[in-house]
Amino acid sequence: MKRSVQHLAMLLLLLIAPWSIAAQQLNPSHWTYTVENVSAESADLCFTVKLDEGWHIYSTRTDDGGPLPTEFAFNPSSNYTLNGGIAEPKPHEAFDDIFKVTVRDFANQVTFRQKIKRNTAKAFKVEGTLSFQLCNNGSCIAPEDRPFVFEIAEATPPATASAAATDKEPSQTMDTSLTTPDTAAEADSNQPVIQIIDEPSEKPAESGQSLWLAFLLAFVAGLLTMITPCVFPMVPMTVNYFVHGGQRNQAWIFGLSIVLIFAVLGALLTLIFGPEALYFLGTHWIPNLLFFVIFLLFSLSFFGLFEIQLPSRWVNKSDQQADRGGWLAPFFMALTTVLVSFSCTGPILGAALVGLTTSTTNAWVSLVTMLGFGIGFALPFTLLALFPQWLKGLKSGDWLNTIKITFAFLELAFGLKFLSMADLYCNWHLLDREVYLALWIVIFALLGCYLLGAIRFKGDSEAKHLSVGRLFTAILVFAFVVYMIPGLFGAPLKAISGFLPPMGTQDFNIERLIHEHAVPASDGRQDEEEETRRYADQLHLPTGFDGYFDLEEAKSHASITGKPIFIDFTGKTCANCREMEHYVWNDPAVKQLLNEEFVICALYVDENTIFLPEEEWMTTDDGRVLKTLGRVNLEYEKSAFNMNAQPYYVIVDPTTGDVLTTKNYQYNRNPRKFEAWLNEGLGNFKQNYRSHYEAQP
Repeated sequence: MKRSVQHLAMLLLLLIAPWSIAAQQLNPSHWTYTVENVSAESADLCFTVKLDEGWHIYSTRTDDGGPLPTEFAFNPSSNYTLNGGIAEPKPHEAFDDIFKVTVRDFANQVTFRQKIKRNTAKAFKVEGTLSFQLCNNGSCIAPEDRPFVFEIAEATPPATASAAATDKEPSQTMDTSLTTPDTAAEADSNQPVIQIIDEPSEKPAESGQSLWLAFLLAFVAGLLTMITPCVFPMVPMTVNYFVHGGQRNQAWIFGLSIVLIFAVLGALLTLIFGPEALYFLGTHWIPNLLFFVIFLLFSLSFFGLFEIQLPSRWVNKSDQQADRGGWLAPFFMALTTVLVSFSCTGPILGAALVGLTTSTTNAWVSLVTMLGFGIGFALPFTLLALFPQWLKGLKSGDWLNTIKITFAFLELAFGLKFLSMADLYCNWHLLDREVYLALWIVIFALLGCYLLGAIRFKGDSEAKHLSVGRLFTAILVFAFVVYMIPGLFGAPLKAISGFLPPMGTQDFNIERLIHEHAVPASDGRQDEEEETRRYADQLHLPTGFDGYFDLEEAKSHASITGKPIFIDFTGKTCANCREMEHYVWNDPAVKQLLNEEFVICALYVDENTIFLPEEEWMTTDDGRVLKTLGRVNLEYEKSAFNMNAQPYYVIVDPTTGDVLTTKNYQYNRNPRKFEAWLNEGLGNFKQNYRSHYEAQP
């Protein structure tokens, strides 16, 4: 019995072994392709990718110097015409210390959409290839061209279009975890199409956090309206209405009525602007240009050029209803307060609503924003009506106009963000990063001068002395101006990177110029061959390291010097690779080992702008012909080491090609572990092979 169990266990191991080896190649993306809105005129092509936990895919719009974007290439056809570019949801944005740019990516699941205009009513195919890069906290997967095929059904009436798509388009759905790129389009003709509904790319927790943040920001904006010239004078009058009118117990109704008014407006906006509309508002150039004009008008209104007011008959009618008294009087009092204060609350509410609704695709953000603003706006009135003694400490004065003018400068500055979005969308290049920063520097410098009393606007009186509050605020503003000045020369300005255009739009960047003209540090191994090393004019190792970018050249040099080869499978857009180089390679002990005991060979797997001579092309087992350096290097990594992720490090003997360590090294930022791994490979090389090289003449 025991022997039978042992035999069974051995058999299971033999069966599992091939699967365990194949599992080393990572495939965390699962794509499905569907057609929506099929009509006689147009169709929507939907590329939906579901990512494994912890992985993310990059946006179709990335900054220069950042990670590779997701790209879609469509084969030319007379049957259709592309209608605009690829549409995508609002990505997650964060400044990356490695790339020095703002990185945009998606997690979990995301749908990319491409509209096409039909040029024929007959059925046809839309074919092409997509390319994308995936990363997690430890690995990146270099992009490969993956073909896609959409079966566009014969044009049918709208009522039957969906059914036709389901019955006649069996090959539109593809899961790349189950099919290879070349066989994906040949799926089982009996398999039904799975319609994937676009889901937000944010994780549920992140979505909830964004709504809480929207609520808190809107609440603060509502509180700030109290210290504006339109609202502050209304506080004593409103409180007096409840206290001296014997209706103090109705103050709660007044406050809740204000919240209700804003909540109803928010609910209406929520019904009007769903996720798709919010995405359109946040990305398309037309609404962004409109928002810039709105912010500009708000700013001019606060500067005193004109006042934004609602029709006076609305205010008068509401005021008449409030004068009638009764339990409805507090509601109409609240409505009157909202209407009368609109000239000041409108610009602040508009700024908050536009800024928050265009920063997410969550459909509830409009309701949450209006609710937060309403509570913030109503709270001071309600509390002061309940505790009127607090009014003794409130005094109006010129400071109210100062607050208003300060808001005007801020509205003008933040409005440029929307003009920048329109500029990026249309590639006008009117508001590149240095121009944007120059405008911000001038705007905030003028604000500082205003706070110091050097500039006066309508409603300001001549100040006899400078208050301490204005002085310290001016100091902070001028400090911010000084902080922005290095950005004109390429400083990342991480604190405000989310407001700035991409670094790639800046023409003058000192850091980039220094990097491009830096002289590599000599480590004693540079010789006459350096100038003739392949790809050395296009590819680079980290500063302070020297090596090769072609494996055959590295083998030749290693055979002469009697050193093992350290193969670095890397990528130009691999953030984890840069982290390893920054945190591990630059460790003094590791750096000394790499420079003195190894021949470094960096094989870039995403360098697809370098085309190889025809004699170096590679044909894969499935018939694909690889023509670029990156494709060939990636295929070598996959076929020789059964791995497709980076960074990936291998130590090999230059003659036999034997791997000199028990395991190859992946992402781990512990320098001591990396050093121990290097010493293992070096020790095995010395023990088993070095005598062979020392015997060479």
